[in-house]
Amino acid sequence: MKKILIHIGLMIVAAFIIGWIAMIWLDKWTRHGDTITVPTVKSLAYDSAVSLLAGEGLKGIVADSVFDNSTKPGTVIEQNPKGGTIVKEGREIYLTINAFSPKMVTLPTLTDISLRQARSIIEGLDIHNIIERRVPSDYKDLVLGVRYKGVRLMPGARVPVNATIELEVGEGAPELMPDTIAETDDERLDLF
Repeated sequence: MKKILIHIGLMIVAAFIIGWIAMIWLDKWTRHGDTITVPTVKSLAYDSAVSLLAGEGLKGIVADSVFDNSTKPGTVIEQNPKGGTIVKEGREIYLTINAFSPKMVTLPTLTDISLRQARSIIEGLDIHNIIERRVPSDYKDLVLGVRYKGVRLMPGARVPVNATIELEVGEGAPELMPDTIAETDDERLDLF
C-alpha cells in the first residue's frame, strides 16, 4: 500500500513539473508579453501605410477597395484591427483602400423606353451624371440613343460609375391647334 501511495505522489509531482514546463514553453512560443500597438494608418496613402506598418513589424494587406470621389485614390479608408490595438509582431493588418479607378458597370438596353424609366435605371447603377439632349422625333420623352464621350453605346457596354451619360431624347411632334374655335355646340358639331 505504501508503494502505491509513493507512485501516486510521484505521478502528481511529475504532472506538476510537466505542466510547469508546458506553461514556460507556451509563453515562449506565443511570445507572451511581446506586443506592438497598431499605428493608425487611416487616411494615409497605401504605400505610406504599408511602410509604416512594416517599420513596426506588421504586415499591411489590401482586403477590399471602394470607390469614393471625395477621397484621393489609394488612400486607406479603413483598417482592421483598428489603430491602438495591441497585437503580436508579424500580425497582418487588413486595409480597405479607395480604388485607383472607379467601379465599372454594364449598361442594359436604354433605348425605346421613357426618359423617366431610363433615368431610374441609370441612377440605380449608381451613375448620377446624366445629360439630356433633345432630338427631333415623333415621340416625346422617348430615349432614342445613349452616348458616353460622344460615342454611341450599345446594350452591354461598360462605363465607370463617375461617367457622364448623354441621353438622346425625343422632343415629340408639334401639336396642331385648330384655326378656329367653335363658340357653340352647333358650331362644334359642324367641325366634325
